[in-house]
Amino acid sequence: MKAYIEERAVEAAKFIINSNATVRETAKKFGISKSTVHKDVTERLERINPKLASEARKVLELNKAERHLRGGLATKEKYSTILK
Repeated sequence: MKAYIEERAVEAAKFIINSNATVRETAKKFGISKSTVHKDVTERLERINPKLASEARKVLELNKAERHLRGGLATKEKYSTILK
């Protein structure tokens, strides 16, 4: 694996852990696709730094579990501003 890919995977994981960021937020920050972020954190990072990969995966799993709540809040906010 090329060094810049390894470095990107580690930096993305650190960003996710430190800011509880979603895959989408991480992709936007690093200028890469969501699928690249996911592959970096779940597959590539596992070979580079398993401990860091485990921590990042916990944050991503929490975000996945909460995403339906965030979506509902966003919809509520959208319609509350339209109806006013």
